[in-house]
Amino acid sequence: MRTPPDPAAVGTLLRHVLDLLDGDVARVYRQQGLPEYRPRFSPVVRALLAHGPLPVRDLAAAVGVTHSAASQTAAQMARAGLVTHTPDPHDARRRLVELTDRAHALLPRIQAEWQATAAAMRELDAELAMPLGDLLAQVARAVERRPFGARIAAAHQR
Repeated sequence: MRTPPDPAAVGTLLRHVLDLLDGDVARVYRQQGLPEYRPRFSPVVRALLAHGPLPVRDLAAAVGVTHSAASQTAAQMARAGLVTHTPDPHDARRRLVELTDRAHALLPRIQAEWQATAAAMRELDAELAMPLGDLLAQVARAVERRPFGARIAAAHQR
């Protein structure tokens, strides 16, 4: 077991926690016979299940990531045979990201892992002062209200 990063190194600590969580989720997918499936695919799968085929721009908005991040994830998923890019019938300039038959066939296993991960998260949250998701949402809202760069600049002026 590694020593956790210094709490003052918040970015390093956040990456460390993400690596711990995502690493274990990825291991579970491999153990479940889904070695090509990545934790970062789940928000995309959820969005496509909820909304149907989407252009990358709308997929990015639905998932809450940049266009570039959504495009990269969709490309990884296409290489894994989980999505296709099909022409948009309403706009020939755009392509839609759509789940493949293979992805639909894997859904019961993927959704079972989602349920197990949610249960594990509830258990972890019970050990924390507040649920991790709530804390991270609070942090995101605070930084959206006043960007971290502005806070750093203000500290320099004091």
